[in-house]
Amino acid sequence: MTPGPAPTPTPAPARTPGPRRTRLVVGLSVGTALALAVAGTVAVHDRPGSGPRYVALGDSYTAGPLIPDQIAAAGACQRSTNDYPHLLAAAIDAHSLTDTSCSGASPANVTLPQSIGTQTFAPQVDAVAADTELVTIGLGANDQNVFSGLIQGCVEVAASDPGGSPCRDRFVVGEDDTVADKLRTTQTQVEDAVRAVRAKAPGADVVLVGYPRIVPADGSTCPQVLPFAEGDYGYVDQWERELNSALRDAASTTGASYADTYTASKGHDACAGDDAWITGATSTSDSAAYHPNAAGMTGVAGIVAAYLRAHGLLHA
Repeated sequence: MTPGPAPTPTPAPARTPGPRRTRLVVGLSVGTALALAVAGTVAVHDRPGSGPRYVALGDSYTAGPLIPDQIAAAGACQRSTNDYPHLLAAAIDAHSLTDTSCSGASPANVTLPQSIGTQTFAPQVDAVAADTELVTIGLGANDQNVFSGLIQGCVEVAASDPGGSPCRDRFVVGEDDTVADKLRTTQTQVEDAVRAVRAKAPGADVVLVGYPRIVPADGSTCPQVLPFAEGDYGYVDQWERELNSALRDAASTTGASYADTYTASKGHDACAGDDAWITGATSTSDSAAYHPNAAGMTGVAGIVAAYLRAHGLLHA
């Protein structure tokens, strides 16, 4: 499959530097506690930048759980000041950044509230305004609990057949792969998310950001870091490639752009030691298990910034 065509760039409107603004988006849930879903609209430095008004939507692979510094006001969303939206905003000198990414979010949470414990967070699309010029969307892995179910499932059954692929055997029944079936629904939900963004900001460039590589490309294994059965490394990689293909297809269908972080993260999987962008099965003090670490966020920000420049989406 090939990437969808990037939207034709349009000149950005002239910007007049203004005072720093802060926006609080409040989510309500009947019968539960009220929580502030903070989508802080901030100047990238100490002033509005010369780049686009940027809004970031996403899940934990965008938010950066445990990566310093965690934004206290974001609560259960576990959002970092060093997630890739913050780093990208600085790299492109964005006029402002509104980061609504939230751990556990699915594509449905673009238009529907997200509840985590007693906290409820407003739909992420609420942060998009008519003058928004750039929107990145990093969602899809949590749809129908595919990511957590697959990873947990692969770990649970690994000991039953260490040299085989017991996880794949669990999810594939005959000709039917239950994970692949779910990804078809994911693509539709991501397409709906893009359309919801476009309805609020028709002139914005919308970029779907893919997921970086989790397992090695060369077929090697590292059971001490990723405790999967030997044959299930390939199954996890297959799932991730299919997820990214679903995002690429969603971009093509909706006329959005797709930034491929999977290909560019070769050699930075969880087995890559000091070069890893993904943490293994054990969380550290500054990175959640099976999630990007600080180096991964820097890497993804660089990939997306290069994509924006290469496709003329920065209106320089």
